[in-house]
Amino acid sequence: QVQLVESGGGLVQAGGSLRLSCAASGRTFSTSTAAWFRQAPGKEREFVAALTGSSISTYYADLVKGRFTISRDNAKNMLYLEMNSLKPEDTAVYYCAAGSRTWPRGPYDYWGQGTQVTVSS
Repeated sequence: QVQLVESGGGLVQAGGSLRLSCAASGRTFSTSTAAWFRQAPGKEREFVAALTGSSISTYYADLVKGRFTISRDNAKNMLYLEMNSLKPEDTAVYYCAAGSRTWPRGPYDYWGQGTQVTVSS
């Protein structure tokens, strides 16, 4: 069992940066593929980025490639999403997920509760 808790969301101006964190509990997190998803109001949840347990492989959605960076610190059971050059269309609730059965988009077994990111123009 893995429990996930996101933090770091907030309000930022377009062009700014935010770093999201996801604290994980559970013995299997360090070996699990982990990912970030987001859901904007009125839209379906969409994949953002994924990272293997070893951090050897990463995968990004085209919309965030070159602007977002996913990383993890398995010693601390943490997952991160560094977001740069933010745009208003990045506004969404961001979720971390772990335990994929299919690389990279899942489905995933474990989910956090989400953290709100709002980008003002």
